[in-house]
Parts: sequence; structure tokens; C-alpha cells
Amino acid sequence: MSMLRSGLREYGRVVVVLSTGVLFLVLGRYESIGRDWADSLVFYGGLPLAAVLLMRRNPLDFGLRIGEWRVWVPYVLVTCAVALPILYGASRIESLSSYYTLSGFDLGHYAPRIIVELAAWEVMFRGYLLFGLSDRFKEGSILVQMVPFVLMHLGKPQLETISTIPMGLYLGWVAYRGNSFWPAAIIHIFINITFRVFANWV
Repeated sequence: MSMLRSGLREYGRVVVVLSTGVLFLVLGRYESIGRDWADSLVFYGGLPLAAVLLMRRNPLDFGLRIGEWRVWVPYVLVTCAVALPILYGASRIESLSSYYTLSGFDLGHYAPRIIVELAAWEVMFRGYLLFGLSDRFKEGSILVQMVPFVLMHLGKPQLETISTIPMGLYLGWVAYRGNSFWPAAIIHIFINITFRVFANWV
């Protein structure tokens, strides 16, 4: 019992962040309030921030601040530029294009919703999990947050799911270096919207 108490004192925050993080991800899969973007906003954005406040921590310390923008802005620009031809090539792959092609695709309707949805995802993975664990694991938190990020893509095309392994690590690394979840959110949103445009309009 004394060992358990000692372990909880030493790893209490890790236990809380990991346990609640997994709980919120599971709830997001099984409980729905009607829309994907709204589900993500509540379960992946709102609940983690509520947990941070209950821990009496500053939400800005969980990646929500702008951070070292001089560090992360170049990564965002280069990543988006390099991603363009890769995304175009990937949009020609049948297994991917068929999954992301929508009848009557309306960018004006789609973009605001996916921005909210993916921003909430990034609050969870490159915010709550990454920075919630970084005090204990340092750079190791990049690896930890990648695992549930990949698992959340199960059921999507195999190539996409596999690609989330290096992408999850890269987004975590950029966020960690820049001390902010914002670069990961911008890159993730850019990739998603650009691929949708290529798959539906080009």
C-alpha cells in the first residue's frame, strides 16, 4: 500500500492525464451529440480543458499558448509546401480517393466544421496528452501521444492509417519544439482540406 501511495504521488499526474485522455477518446467514439465536429469539440477539446482546470493547472501550459512561433512557423510553411505534391499524388490512389470523394462537395460547408473538429483533435493529442505528460517523459511524450492518435484512425484506408505513425510523431515533435499545439493544428487542417479538394475537384 505504501508503494502504491508513493507511486501515485510520483506519477499521479501521468495517471490522471493518461486515464482521462483514454476515457475521453472512448466516450467520443461511443457517445454522440449528433455531429462529428460537435463530438470532437466536446470530448476532445472541452473535456480535456475541463480536466486541466480541475487539476488547477493553467490551460496555456498544455500547448494552448502561441509558444515559440519563430521556431514553428518555418516548419509549418515548409511542411505545407512539401505536402502539396504528396497530397496530389495520394489523391490519385483509388483506395484513398474513393474514401474521401463526396457527392456535391461544398468547401464552404465542409471547411468550418473540419477546422473545429481537427483543432479539437489537436487539443487532445498535441495539447493535453503531449504537454500533460512532458514534465515526466520529456520528448518521450511525443511517442506516447502518437499511439492513440494512430488507433483513432483504425477503419480508415490502410495507407492513411500507416501514415499516421510518422505523421503523429512529426506533429508531436513540431508541437513540442514550438511549445504549442497550434503548428500541429494548422498542418493537420491544411492536409485534410487540401486532400479533400484534390480528391473532389482536381
